[in-house]
Amino acid sequence: MRIVIITGLSGSGKSTAVKALEDEGFFCLDNLPVALFPTFIDLVEKSGEVRDVALVTDIRGRDFFKAGGKVFQEIGEAGHDVEIIFFEATDEVLIRRFSETRWWHPALDSGSVPEGIRFEREQLAWLRRLSTMVVDTSELNVHQLREKVISRIRGGQEARPMTVHLQSFGYRYGIPLESDLLFDVRFLPNPHFVPELKEFSGLDPQVRNYVLEKQETAGFLGKLFEMLEFLLPHYQREGKSYLTISIGCTGGRHRSVVITEELRRVFGGKKVNLKVTHRDMEKGI
Repeated sequence: MRIVIITGLSGSGKSTAVKALEDEGFFCLDNLPVALFPTFIDLVEKSGEVRDVALVTDIRGRDFFKAGGKVFQEIGEAGHDVEIIFFEATDEVLIRRFSETRWWHPALDSGSVPEGIRFEREQLAWLRRLSTMVVDTSELNVHQLREKVISRIRGGQEARPMTVHLQSFGYRYGIPLESDLLFDVRFLPNPHFVPELKEFSGLDPQVRNYVLEKQETAGFLGKLFEMLEFLLPHYQREGKSYLTISIGCTGGRHRSVVITEELRRVFGGKKVNLKVTHRDMEKGI
């Protein structure tokens, strides 16, 4: 298995790194005592369902540090690919981060944040020396840190494509709370009021043609496609891995379905993982 050990100073960005690894498909476990690493890895290996694992160890587990070097060596000798990434930052930056979050420093039950940072550096010095990569996050924002971690994990491989979820819905049944982008198409002519179209859905060619042939539909789609062409690369650059675009009409059966299917056609030619659902299309028949 590929095993990444995430460690370093409190407030240096380990949580951001773990979230990035989770998005890359790693099974992540935080604050497991070092002495239990081999047992956990053995159980995961026997399951046969996980190949990439990220384990977090830091000052919270210092009672187990004496076993650390031996444990990491044992994992490597078992044939696993082990990488230790150590995160740190300057004292000034760490003090500011603790001040902004108002967290207490976990290294000391009492004492100031600067004292906790100094103590933690001393306690983790051996782990820093064992690391295969040291990341100073002093000048990195969360997006830059995420990009740095993912770049290391991928080893130059092409970025994992973003997942785009397109869904139609009916305002009658409520707005999808998971939406990142939401568009209301109730201004378009409604096939519901055309007797020969009412019983069909937006997947039917007759309904599709009725909606798409309208001038306002063409104008809307042109502006929508242009906006999404602009937004997608920026979302990907900022590290967004999942984007939900919701298209709503009154009942979620006609207009929203047609527009969502048009988006499917456009996104089909892009490097994204595409998922399409019509949440309310069969309701109210």
